[in-house]
Amino acid sequence: MPFTEVADRVWVARYAWFDVNVTLVGGCDGLLMVDTHSSSLAATEVVEDVRRLGVGPVTGVVNTHEHFDHTFGNATVRAAYGALPVHAHEHAAAATIAAGRRIKREYAANPDDPHAEEVLATEIVAADHTFSSARVLDLGDRQVELIHPGRGHTAGDLVLRVPDADVLLAGDLVEESNGEQAVPGLGGDCFPLEWPLSLDIVLSLTRSASVVVPGHGALVDREFVEEQRNTIGIVAETIRDLASRGVPLAQALEAAQWPYPREALAEAVRRGYEHLPRSQKRLPLI
Repeated sequence: MPFTEVADRVWVARYAWFDVNVTLVGGCDGLLMVDTHSSSLAATEVVEDVRRLGVGPVTGVVNTHEHFDHTFGNATVRAAYGALPVHAHEHAAAATIAAGRRIKREYAANPDDPHAEEVLATEIVAADHTFSSARVLDLGDRQVELIHPGRGHTAGDLVLRVPDADVLLAGDLVEESNGEQAVPGLGGDCFPLEWPLSLDIVLSLTRSASVVVPGHGALVDREFVEEQRNTIGIVAETIRDLASRGVPLAQALEAAQWPYPREALAEAVRRGYEHLPRSQKRLPLI
């Protein structure tokens, strides 16, 4: 059975494509599905797995952010369970269509990719229930909290807290894939200077015994999140140091020691330089 119960009425399924996690949170009114996988076809498998689990119907969806590997199953879940609400942060909802079209162009340019056909065939459905800071969802006999802790992996990240089960679903603010070698998604829409501060909020929502579900990979604990927060903090402070010393962006990757492979940090460094106020930059060194 792909779905494993990791706490009271909280089930997680880890799928090989993108090593992505889909989570179910159960209440007496039904199941809340958190993230829906990467295509309509992939979500069909998720829906079948939910039905085999046999713990009730899905009555709502949450997207932890706008990226396609977390949202492209929305249409399939709605087709299976009716016009249920899809929740997301307001920025994520507004960005879902554009982000999806962008990834479709990338797959169209690489038709030999084994998943290209299913990605291109997927209908993009954005969340229709949004919030700016926090929202509580009532599942009948339990409540779950949707919280926007700040910008990090994207501008619209949310985490979902199940207080009575001491579980926190962190989306891609926390990355576990490949274990200790996990590199967070420091891509072209990340906020590397703000990400550590957002993880401080995430940490404030956990205890030492909390179960943390990352967007990708195995379950982690508070200590793992602390370590990743500190490592991303090193990236942020290195960017600030380089810019304050006038190191040009084109030389920044080679001018410092980084906690992650350089090839994974090009976009993060570029974004960090863009986000720094002018008062924290010097003229480039000649």
